[in-house]
Amino acid sequence: MADVKAFRALRYDLSKAGDIGELTCAPYDIISEEQRLEYLRQNPYNIVRLELPKGEDPYAQAGETLRSWRENGILKLDMDPGLYIYEMEFLANVDRGEPKKLRSLICRVRLEEFSAGIVLPHEETLSKAKQDRFDLMCAANCNFSSIYSLYQDPEHVTRRRLDNLASDSAPRYEFSDGLVTHRLWVVNDPAALEAIQEDFAGRKLYIADGHHRYETALNYRRHLKEQGTDCPGSDFVLMTLADMSDDGLVVFPTHRLVRGLEKFDSQQLLKACEEYFDISPVEDSVKAQSALDYGYINGKHCFAFYDKEKWHILTLKDAGVMESLLPDKSSAYRELDVTLLHTLVLERLMGIDRENMANQTNLTYTRSAEEAARSVASGESNCCFLLNPTRVEEICSVASCGEKMPQKSTYFYPKLITGFVINDLSQN
Repeated sequence: MADVKAFRALRYDLSKAGDIGELTCAPYDIISEEQRLEYLRQNPYNIVRLELPKGEDPYAQAGETLRSWRENGILKLDMDPGLYIYEMEFLANVDRGEPKKLRSLICRVRLEEFSAGIVLPHEETLSKAKQDRFDLMCAANCNFSSIYSLYQDPEHVTRRRLDNLASDSAPRYEFSDGLVTHRLWVVNDPAALEAIQEDFAGRKLYIADGHHRYETALNYRRHLKEQGTDCPGSDFVLMTLADMSDDGLVVFPTHRLVRGLEKFDSQQLLKACEEYFDISPVEDSVKAQSALDYGYINGKHCFAFYDKEKWHILTLKDAGVMESLLPDKSSAYRELDVTLLHTLVLERLMGIDRENMANQTNLTYTRSAEEAARSVASGESNCCFLLNPTRVEEICSVASCGEKMPQKSTYFYPKLITGFVINDLSQN
């Protein structure tokens, strides 16, 4: 099963690089150009220079920057192999003030083909993003950011180990980015390392975030073997592992925006939806969200629809309808809210096929319900659909069946910080 390994991380020498809070960044794929420049304004050694390089030859520049920082002692390898405890403390809902804390483990994990059933994906990926990460790996031979994965531990054995180890000392790093407080502990004790590694020997890992980077790591390993290049660490990838039943694990929904349909008729669409859904008008977005919350709590399959004129709640009448539409899929996949929306409404009733969705021709995504409503109100989008979050157990059930959800089915919050540790693939 999962092969978890301690490693010598490449980390900042704060005496030369500066404050750790000015050296880290958000995941590369959610950083705007304005944010990227702000990171560099705060500190020219920010990891964004490596993780999201720009310029005429950005990947070569990242490789040269990495070499320079290592030569000048900005980045140094840890003396001993270790595992790294990573904690995020945050509010799951700023308005409601619900404090959460998620404690996880940063480590190396042996790369496995998905067909082996040890590391399991849950979401489709896009080739463009994989090519970008592949070019960066070729230039730097490092993992700058961590893949986020989940594991099953009903007795919370590993969580108790992490809690005990973290209670023995103050965190090596601690800072707040305004929304999340990030903390990191370094674990070098051989007995502790061995115990944690043994915990994972019988477990599977479920990728929560970072599918592109995992597939890229597989491609990079194949590439090195084809080139006859010896790279000791290429059989492993940097991962952050969290207990899937941890109270601090939060998944937000990703909402759908439909745009560019020339003959869009909302009344005709709602009439067609009556075959599959109970349809209830609601006064505004607040009432729509309340209805979604109620449906989520009570296990209903529902989503909110807004067409600029009015909000409606669509609640599925009979989940059995999906058996005839997707006979080759598992019940776990068929009963996902996002599957119902894509298959019944977007494809069957609106004519937006899967290729169209993948290319984002008439479909785009946002995590913000407010942004979705504004886009419709302004006329930028024809309509929007607000969804409830996918449950963690649904994610794992689909992955366990060897299936992948549509793109943008989940949004794990908070996003892992980049820059605490770097995985140097040239190291054993």
